[in-house]
Amino acid sequence: MKLGGGLLRMQSPARDRFVRDLRDDAGLITADEVTKLLEGGWRERRTAAWLVAVSHRTEFRERLGELLLASEVCCAGLAYCVALAGFGTARDADLFAAYLDRYLRRPDLGYDQAVVMGALRFIDLNLGGGHADRFREPGGLWEQWLREAPHMNGDSDPTPSFLNLIRRLCAFVDECAAAP
Repeated sequence: MKLGGGLLRMQSPARDRFVRDLRDDAGLITADEVTKLLEGGWRERRTAAWLVAVSHRTEFRERLGELLLASEVCCAGLAYCVALAGFGTARDADLFAAYLDRYLRRPDLGYDQAVVMGALRFIDLNLGGGHADRFREPGGLWEQWLREAPHMNGDSDPTPSFLNLIRRLCAFVDECAAAP
């Protein structure tokens, strides 16, 4: 239950123990066990995505992209985004773009649009690409979604805060992977 934005508020020594335990578990889990977790509910899927992120198991890239696009369960999208953003390739950017192509056209659905945009911007900054540019152009899908999504209440663009969240969570993943 600590996996997600809340882990950034953890303090040592509990945080240090959690980092070591997550790294150890990521190193021990088998592909079959990850697959089984990805078939479960949101808790299992979120756990699996974090273990994939820490172990950098890129063989699960497409499955995480499928699950993100399907948006079948709540509370797992951030974990999928952290794993894919941590992989950080053009293919991961394509998976985020497919999500945005589908869900920015649905302002009635307050799913993971903002976190996906933050993750896509994270990849763009690291790759030097402009995968998010077509969404963010004036009058584009992002601007329309921000304006029309009732849950946004006319708020300003949340991308900087979600980019920062993804950046911090990916740094946490890197810390876990490098933990002694």
